[in-house]
Amino acid sequence: MTVPTSTQTKPTHATNTGAGNAARRPGLGSQLLRRKPIGQMVSEAGSSESGTPLVRSFGVLQLTMISVGATLGTGILVILGESVPLAGPAVWISFVVAGLAALFSAVSYAEMAGLVPVAGSSYSYSYATMGEGMAWICGWCLVLEYAVSVAAVAVGAGQYVNETLAAFGQFLPDSMSQPPGSGGVVNIPAMLIVVLAMILLVRGAKESAWINTAIVSIKIVILLFFCAVAFTAFNAGNFEPLMPMGAAGVSAAASRVFFSYIGFDAASTAGEEARNPKRDLPRAILLSMVIVTSIYVLVAVAAIGARPWEWFGGTEAALVQILEETTHQPWIALVFSIGAVLAIASIVLTVLYGQTRILLSMSRDGLVPEVFGKISPRTGTPVAGTLIVGTAVALTAGLVPLGALADATSIGTLFAFALVNVAVIYLRRNRPELKRSFRVPLYPITPVIGTLMCAYLMANLGADTWVVFGGWMLVGIALYFGYGRRNSKVAALTEQEYRELSARVADPETVKAELS
Repeated sequence: MTVPTSTQTKPTHATNTGAGNAARRPGLGSQLLRRKPIGQMVSEAGSSESGTPLVRSFGVLQLTMISVGATLGTGILVILGESVPLAGPAVWISFVVAGLAALFSAVSYAEMAGLVPVAGSSYSYSYATMGEGMAWICGWCLVLEYAVSVAAVAVGAGQYVNETLAAFGQFLPDSMSQPPGSGGVVNIPAMLIVVLAMILLVRGAKESAWINTAIVSIKIVILLFFCAVAFTAFNAGNFEPLMPMGAAGVSAAASRVFFSYIGFDAASTAGEEARNPKRDLPRAILLSMVIVTSIYVLVAVAAIGARPWEWFGGTEAALVQILEETTHQPWIALVFSIGAVLAIASIVLTVLYGQTRILLSMSRDGLVPEVFGKISPRTGTPVAGTLIVGTAVALTAGLVPLGALADATSIGTLFAFALVNVAVIYLRRNRPELKRSFRVPLYPITPVIGTLMCAYLMANLGADTWVVFGGWMLVGIALYFGYGRRNSKVAALTEQEYRELSARVADPETVKAELS
């Protein structure tokens, strides 16, 4: 296709979505397949419905800690009790296998984040490669992954707050500290921790990032402290036999612990607030994977070395018990309870941040209401969108029994991961001229394996989870036809405008001038 010259008619910015544009909109099939031009996508980065851009204040440290904060959480505090009986002493191998599975998708995220450094994460990547229909499905999956997982994680705050208060002879009644269905009426700690994260995000992204960095650092120190104590009781004989359940047990445990890695994609939602996104986003994503995997493996080895693998069967809070039995100090429970509350806080903060940025991108495209895309001139954050999302998540965490809905976040996440792998393959084949700051190694083997691994893990999830996920998708389809289909800005482009924008290389300055 010939790239248009400056003498050709400039395409108009697709902001008119009224009845005047209805006649020129493509048919349903064409609209679902219409891709958003990468040049247009990059040129819009940092803009909003109010005209106020996001503030570029994140370096590689803050981006890495956003990714680590969303990934390294309460899972490692309880996951050993569930996974060691499956794999035996080889559970550390299960963490390595799960880490490799996540890494296949992480490197695809790194290439896409450097190529399309915008706030929409895999939603934007899908829009650029597979069209509006798949982008909407991906965005709706991300709503499930981010918003519902925040509520699910926050629900656990009540238990750890009570363990902290117990050191001072105080406690909250179950009616105020447990979710409905578990003896509770309203989970006050869960709601409170979401509200505090919401307030912090409203005040400013830079401040939130520095606080998250401090909290994540404390989490890492606490886990390293566990390793230091556990290694004082290390017994190499606990690793014999290494695989009592065989390779099948290691694989089963790997499928379970894989979900401890969900969250590394949070850094990709900060594409418009990074000072040098093309350089720093790939580095942050890959560095966070190295940090998280190293800590998981180190904790697993230390725990198995301290206790025989049979000891873990039916054990809750295994790490706390190991510390108490090794040191005989009751204050250990207090330290780890505080660490668990901080772990929950950092997850809520970073994942809630990612949710608001994805909705900002979807609002910019006209697929969700404009209120989610309005950025405050004073704080440089999407205040209205953050308040709406934060309030909805707080009410969900405090009042709604999540059950299978929380389990369905796994499908939504894996589906988004698979789409990013496919996006890498598509752009390598169809847009090889685009400048990439990071390239997936061993292409196309790496993204193909990443896609297949995501599909395999999805297939192993239970039927109930699939039913809930199907219901969630039906709601999303109804919302698309009720709002997004009629208000899509990409669909409002004339065929000529769409072709001209699609022909351009993703040069922000050139495309911004064309759209002005």
